[in-house]
Amino acid sequence: MRIILILLFSFSLSCLFAQESKLAQQYFSSGEYEKAATMYSKLYEKNNGNDYYFNRYIESLINLERYDECEKAIKKQLKKNPKQVQLYVTYGNVFERQYKDVEAKEQYEKAIKKLTPDRYITIKLANAFVSLTKYDLATQAYEKGAELLKDKNVFAYNLGDLYRRKGDTNLMIENYLNSLADNPSRVNSLKTMFQRYLKEDEDYDELQTQLYDKIQENTDILEYTELLTWVFIQKKDYRNAFRQVKALDKRLDENGGRVYKLAEIAANDKDYDAAIEAFDYIVAEKGNASTYYIEAKRESLTCKRKKIIEGFAYTTDDLRNLEAQYEAFLTEFGSSKVTASIIAELADLEAFYLNDLDKAIALLSEMIEYPGLDKNVKANGKLSLADFYLMQSEIWEATLLYSQVDKEYKDDILGHEARYRNAKLSYYAGDFQWAQAQFDVLKASTSKLISNDAIDKSVFIMDNLGLDTTVTAIKLYSESELLVFQNKHEDAFNKLDTLRRDFSDHSLLDDVYYASAKIYVKERKYVKAAEMYQKIIDNHIEEIRADNALFELAELYENENQLNDKAKAKELYEKLFLELSGSTYAVEARKRYRRLRGDDI
Repeated sequence: MRIILILLFSFSLSCLFAQESKLAQQYFSSGEYEKAATMYSKLYEKNNGNDYYFNRYIESLINLERYDECEKAIKKQLKKNPKQVQLYVTYGNVFERQYKDVEAKEQYEKAIKKLTPDRYITIKLANAFVSLTKYDLATQAYEKGAELLKDKNVFAYNLGDLYRRKGDTNLMIENYLNSLADNPSRVNSLKTMFQRYLKEDEDYDELQTQLYDKIQENTDILEYTELLTWVFIQKKDYRNAFRQVKALDKRLDENGGRVYKLAEIAANDKDYDAAIEAFDYIVAEKGNASTYYIEAKRESLTCKRKKIIEGFAYTTDDLRNLEAQYEAFLTEFGSSKVTASIIAELADLEAFYLNDLDKAIALLSEMIEYPGLDKNVKANGKLSLADFYLMQSEIWEATLLYSQVDKEYKDDILGHEARYRNAKLSYYAGDFQWAQAQFDVLKASTSKLISNDAIDKSVFIMDNLGLDTTVTAIKLYSESELLVFQNKHEDAFNKLDTLRRDFSDHSLLDDVYYASAKIYVKERKYVKAAEMYQKIIDNHIEEIRADNALFELAELYENENQLNDKAKAKELYEKLFLELSGSTYAVEARKRYRRLRGDDI
């Protein structure tokens, strides 16, 4: 019972202190310094040693210009506890408020001079200087404290913070790195600090240089190598980042996990060469004993495929070599639900790049029947298989597969995608009214891409059906689109030429140029594609394809593997967001313009 009474009394007392502290703060905030001084004086007496209450008490007296009382109170505290050297800072502040700079300086210097080898006291003194924004004096306090404690790195992190406040990037980096020697677990917080406060490329260069020195001096602190890897990643220098993680992987005898993570980052950033090198290292050095072996092989293949296809410069030999690597993978691991994604990629390669639709169809027809196959993988396989049937003009087989996915994933994005492709099939076949009705439904799709494409197709059909008493022109155009999808480019050009010749005044003319440009891009004839886009910009700037033409022409000029003229790309992006500000491309065009101009985005 007695213990309960004591606990209740202690709780009541703490509540009372909290109320008094809150009241004192209200007085101070509202400028009622007389009342605040009285309250803080009492609070300090009840909580002897609480610097916050004492400093508030002195601050209240300073605002009341009762400097004599300030000095008396400070001297009393110093006499009671001479080790509280931060009180000399408070004393100096009292003099400074009276414009007695010489006396103030004396007190500040005395604070540092009287510092003892005590970590806690040193931090309190430095914080007292920081609260007055006297960063140079706070730095001196930490340096003196480190000297007294005979540990040069004990306050390294604190000094890093101070040099950051002072804007001295090099010394900030140096001290933050020094702090790792005492506390290697701090590495992630340092990454956050550097990411937040290093703004220029030169800053990262300085960090990189200092890290090289640290690694030479401290071979046992692996966090320096980890941090150097992080710097290379920030600079998107994945090759050098790979060298660092490879060294760590070997030194720590790891299973390739660190290397795999870096390879993923490089692949996502489309540095396929670095990603392939990292994935292949795991395969070659770690072997099938590594848990990352099969995934590394799989991802390496995917990167090799993307490198060829997205690089816009490949030969038939490149494609055949890649095909052989896919087949070697399937020979090693077999064809099953585990390797289904690789089979799907190989089928895509066969259909769209090697023009072997029969092989692509055979691959996917077998894959979608694998026992235990993931539902989504199967559905995507069916969609691709339907596309390949459509490329072979097997309309019934294609629509059957699209409909199966639509039915199974009715309220899912996969279902919306299947419905969209089925609607396009009807559009290709000339059933425009039914296709438009489906596109109108898909406007509400949760997928922004599907929704935008559906809106585009619906508006296109509505505009062109409403102008004609016949559907001849739009049917020619839709047939040309199917031929493009089927990789029958010469036949598609013949359709477009017929449309241009027989319907020279038709509103579809900008679409004809646009479709021609897209074919030339697929054929990697970028100069001809640019000519088509330019015709739209010059002669049809008010038409619906104008913003598409501007944006895609700018992309051609921006891409190093296509037209590679950054100045021209910048000019086109600017034209788009200035003259066609209502375009859905305007925001992205402005962003790319700023990036090409060199802005920090």
